[in-house]
Formats: sequence, structure tokens, C-alpha cells
Amino acid sequence: MFTVSVKNSEAKEIETLKLDESVFNDKIPPSSVYQVINAYRANQRKGNASTKTRGEVSGGGRKPWRQKGTGRARVGSIRSPLWRHGGVIFGPHPRDFSSKLPTKMKNLALKYVLSQKLQEDNFIVLDKLDIEKPKTKEVVRILSNFKIDGKSKNALLLMDKIDENLKRAFANINFLHVDLAKNVHTYEVLAASRLIITNAGLKELIQRLKK
Repeated sequence: MFTVSVKNSEAKEIETLKLDESVFNDKIPPSSVYQVINAYRANQRKGNASTKTRGEVSGGGRKPWRQKGTGRARVGSIRSPLWRHGGVIFGPHPRDFSSKLPTKMKNLALKYVLSQKLQEDNFIVLDKLDIEKPKTKEVVRILSNFKIDGKSKNALLLMDKIDENLKRAFANINFLHVDLAKNVHTYEVLAASRLIITNAGLKELIQRLKK
């Protein structure tokens, strides 16, 4: 069974938490991660690239010269793909790249990457994160207690809720990405160098993945 230390904002251990084996497990197969990441990245594609065929380019309705007798090659339209300002052969057209996967597969992939972060010692459970004033330096001070700064790159903080003070304090921290624990997905966790999650957020996440 995996256990993790719950720490306060000064990075001091206040308790030890036993993690649910159905969520944190070193025997979870990693095969689903590839499919989930591919599907997530495909869903981010807009698919708006578009070109015009010879039938969609304006003009070119009249045959430029007669079929025979001019000594030149026959041509039916000035919008031929062989001509300048003509249509495009086999060009891209708007399409939908989106892909759907079963919820069980997505949850399995998320369980795997969470377990990996825990085994790599890049998983921090924070008792709570409260600040009285919306001051960025206060949040930066707390993060520095856990040795998280601009060198860490892409640290991820998961919470159960984010109040207005925290929203304003997080706004200028470019090395920290903040999200709700109930909304986190595999790509976010995998891309993060270190993961910080509040105790309440961890309970919400475990509850979500146990379903």
C-alpha cells in the first residue's frame, strides 16, 4: 500500500496518509496512456486548414482559347491547378480530428501517471493553501518551501476550490499551472515536473477515480 506525507505550508510533515490501492497501484498497466494522450492531443486540433479546388476558385468559367489550331496545349479553364492562381490538388479541407475513448480507459491512464508521480517522489500533498491577501509573493514563498520555483518548470497545483484571493495571487506565476482536482486529466499530470495537491483535492480525485 502506498503512503504519502501530508505537509503544511512550511513543508513540515503533520500526518501520514494511506492511499487507496484501487487508485494508487504499481501494477496498473501503462498501455492506456499512449491512447489517452493521442486522443487528447487530437481533440486539441482545430482542423480548420482549407484550400480551394479548381471548382471553388472564382473565375475561369470561359475557355481561354479554342481547343485546336493555336499550337498551344489544350486548356479548359484559367483556374487549372497547373496555372498560377489556379485551384489546389489534394489540398487540406476542414475536418474533425476529435476522438472519443471510454471513461474507464481515461481513468486507468490517470491512475497510472499519478502512481508514477508518487513513485518518483514528485507528488506533494498539502494540508491546505490559504492566504489572507491576494499576494503573489506569499504563494511563491510557500512554493519555495517545497523547492518549487522557476527552475522547476510546469509545476501543477490541484485544489478542491480556488477562491478569488488565490486566483489573483496565481496570475503572475508562470511556472505554475493551477486546476481543480476533479477536472485534472492525464496530459496535465504527465506534463508536470512536480505535482502538488491539497488534502481535500486528493479526496475528491480519489472519489472520482473509484467510480
